[in-house]
Order: sequence, then structure tokens, then C-alpha cells
Amino acid sequence: MGKERYLFTSESVTEGHPDKIADQISDAVLDAILEKDPRGRVACETLVTTGLVFIAGEITTTCYADIPDIARRTLKEIGYTQASFGIDYKSCAVVTSINEQSPDIALGVDRDGAGDQGMMFGYATTETPQFMPLPIVLAHRLTHRLAEVRKKKVLPYLRPDGKSQVTVEYIDGTPHKVKAVVISAQHSPEVEVEDIKDELVEKVINPCIPEEYRNEEMAYYINQTGSFKIGGPQADTGLTGRKIIMDTYGGVGSHGGGCFSGKDPTKVDRSGSYMARYIAKNLAASGIAEKCEIQVAYVIGRSKPVSLMVNTFGTGKIPEVKIKQLIEKNFDITPRGIIEKLGLLRPIYKKTACYGHFGRDEEEFTWEYTDMADILKREAGL
Repeated sequence: MGKERYLFTSESVTEGHPDKIADQISDAVLDAILEKDPRGRVACETLVTTGLVFIAGEITTTCYADIPDIARRTLKEIGYTQASFGIDYKSCAVVTSINEQSPDIALGVDRDGAGDQGMMFGYATTETPQFMPLPIVLAHRLTHRLAEVRKKKVLPYLRPDGKSQVTVEYIDGTPHKVKAVVISAQHSPEVEVEDIKDELVEKVINPCIPEEYRNEEMAYYINQTGSFKIGGPQADTGLTGRKIIMDTYGGVGSHGGGCFSGKDPTKVDRSGSYMARYIAKNLAASGIAEKCEIQVAYVIGRSKPVSLMVNTFGTGKIPEVKIKQLIEKNFDITPRGIIEKLGLLRPIYKKTACYGHFGRDEEEFTWEYTDMADILKREAGL
């Protein structure tokens, strides 16, 4: 029987992409509230366009947050310091429209119920050390590198906006080689694409693609239109929550449809997805399964999920019904249980808004810990 071959592609964007600007501002507002009022309720949406930031949502808190100042500081940190870049933190308009959380929603949340209905997914795979699919790992690595060489002035002509895309060939479910790399990088008007292609390959792509996955057939596509001088909000309106696939697993597995940014952890769109990832990663790290997807579903105002699903894609070492029993025994997947286990009432969220919410080896990302792996392995009898 011949080997099964297929291609899979994932994309990422830089912190200067308009949608990611919006995500970062929304999460910066959330962090500012949680820093002073850990019990604050936040649902914050941001729109950015030429010269304008519009922030709307529902916030209930005992503290004060200077939202226009938060938006301007976020733009400055990203690198939007000149109007020619697409927006300027000093001169842009910042408009806010904030109301309190609906008392009907608060009734359910106040008794530790879920803040909304919906289904959430978590996924993990042993194909990378991060327990993430390789295409999204590499795509995030490229956009992070674009921001790094811009900020360190290694490539001083780069501007904040940018994208990446990576196509990986799989053989029998295992990543074999990178087939194509796409880079779109905003640049100053003083340079042309032909002048910067070689440097982008040398300074961005080569450091990010491991030698084991490179090959002579690997194709490079750099600023394919021939010019990327106009970028940021001037070129494209940005909205919170429009990059939910790159925020998660790059298109691998399922997605419940809810975004994360701007939402406090009583919103199970965020906390439920983090817990599902935590469970899936610990199952993969334990050796119980090479691939694992977890689905949980909630009803507004109810603490216990209405469903829990396990899918190991045929890689499980024990039956899935047994894995479900292990989850129910060892993990509290009520909203309160999730918040307490993962320590989610902290100002940790702005950092999550770029380069993925998962696969990050950083202290704040508690849902990436594998502290339950040995317990699960022992109880599974492996």
C-alpha cells in the first residue's frame, strides 16, 4: 500500500496587522481592569481604521481605566508612531462606547454559571515539542521574526503590518517537509520588493524553518503583488476576533466559532477553550494519545457543561470512553473550576493576543502546563 501524502497550510499575521491591533487593544483593556478589579466583567470589541480607533462593549467594574490612553499606548508599543505607517498613536481619534454587562447575563455568572452558551474545542498533537501542528508553529515563528527584525532595526525598512503562510507536506500523518513559505511584509516607500527579497529569505525565513524540513523544492512567495507600501488600518479595517483560526491550531481540528480577545474568563469562549487545550495537551503528553481533540459545551447560567467529547483520531492507547472518565475524575470543567485551576483572574491576556494562544512556553500560559500528564498516565495504566 502506498504512503498517504497530503499538504496542509496555516497562516499567521504580525502584531501590526489591523485585526491583531484590535485584539491587542481589547486585551489591554481587559488587563487594565483585571489588574485593579479581578472580578471585573469585560466584553470589549475594537475597530481600527485610518486615523480612528473605536472601542465598544460591556464592562462592569469597580475601578477606572483610561481606555483612550490604553489604546494609544498599545499602538505605540506595536510601532505605529507615524501616520504614514497607517495610523499614528499620537494623532488618531479614539472613540469609546461602553455600557455595563446586562443584568440578565450577570444573574447566571454571579452564581458561577457560564457567561454564555456555546461549544469550545481543544487540540494537541505529538508532532512538535509544542504539541501543536507544525504549519501553525512555523507560521507564528515567521511573523514573530518579522516583528523582531523590524523592532531591532535589523531590517529597518520594515513596517508593522505583515503576514506569513506555511505549507507542509505530510506522509502518513507525519510532517515531512515544507513545500511553500509566503511572506507579506509592509515596507517603506524607499525600497522595492526586488531589493528586499534576499534579505527576507536570509534574515526571516531561514532562521525560522528548521533544517530538517527544508528542501530544494521549497517555494518562496514574497510580497507577491510587487509592493506593500500601504498597510495597517489605512489599507484594511481591523476588528477584534477575526483571526480565530490562527489564534488556535491553524485550521487543524474544529473551532466553536467564538473569539477570545477582550473577554474575561467568565466567558467560556475563552476559558473553556483554554481548559480544553490543557486537557488535550496533558493527554498527549501522557502518551495516552498521539492526537487528541476535546469538545465541551455550556449553557448560559449553568456551571456544569452539557457535553464532553473526546476524539483521539484512532491514536488512543485506551478506549475513548475510558479517557472521558479520566477527564471527569481529574479535571473540574465548571467555569469556577477552570478559573481557579488555570489562575485566569490575572492581567495576562494582552500577551496572548499575538502569535497564538497555544503552544507558548511562557509562565502566564498555565493552560500549556503538562502537570497532569503523569497522573493521567498512571491512572490509564500505561
